[in-house]
Amino acid sequence: MLRFRSLGSGSTGNGTLVEARDGTRTTRLLVDCGFNLRKLDQRLARLDLCAADLDAVFITHEHGDHIGCAHALSQRDGTAVWMSEGTWLATGAPDYAGRLHFARDGQTIDVGAMQLLPFTVPHDAREPLQLRCTDGDRQLGVLTDLGHASAHVMDHLRGLHALLLECNHDPALLAASRYPPFLKHRVSGRHGHLSNGAAAEIARAIHHAGLRHVLAAHLSQQNNRPELARAALALGLGAQEADMLTADAVEGSDWLQV
Repeated sequence: MLRFRSLGSGSTGNGTLVEARDGTRTTRLLVDCGFNLRKLDQRLARLDLCAADLDAVFITHEHGDHIGCAHALSQRDGTAVWMSEGTWLATGAPDYAGRLHFARDGQTIDVGAMQLLPFTVPHDAREPLQLRCTDGDRQLGVLTDLGHASAHVMDHLRGLHALLLECNHDPALLAASRYPPFLKHRVSGRHGHLSNGAAAEIARAIHHAGLRHVLAAHLSQQNNRPELARAALALGLGAQEADMLTADAVEGSDWLQV
């Protein structure tokens, strides 16, 4: 059994909890921990969990809203952390006391009852990786922080049963925002973030009868609205807007079965 939920997703912090159960064994992976330790502890406590219940943390890239308290968490609780070597170097190559493991594009990682497949994405970070997770039966994709979906990205999204998908901005809201021109260009560029429409195109391209959930994530508080993201995904998937789901920046989401 494979399930996931967002602990919070947005420019103030991102974290996705993925859980696989194999008989009596439960494996918990946290994909990104872009919060401080106190907030992470609070968000896990909502689920009657604590940081010691995590088997590993996977960091997608070095931006603060994703790497957050990874080093502090590993120091405090001895948590194993996976990230690319480029991400580690971009953060100043801190000492993880043997608990750091390097992830590489296309190389599978076994974590308890779960197998991970990292893949590179076009984003303005040193060596960003996004992730495909499986319990051997069901397939979950985690895709945030990329400017466009390359052919390499699309290859790793085929056959998913669930996808957490960046819907960062609405182009009209971004254009009218108070962001300075350089930041608007960065966000909308090919190594920036996905617009609602670009996310909908990804969802449309990978849609199949077994795709159970698409959870919109990483919505900009200034340049997007949940209803706009839901409407775009509904159009792309040929579904009802009311059936589309968005991850909140503070509340995250409910558990979703893959």
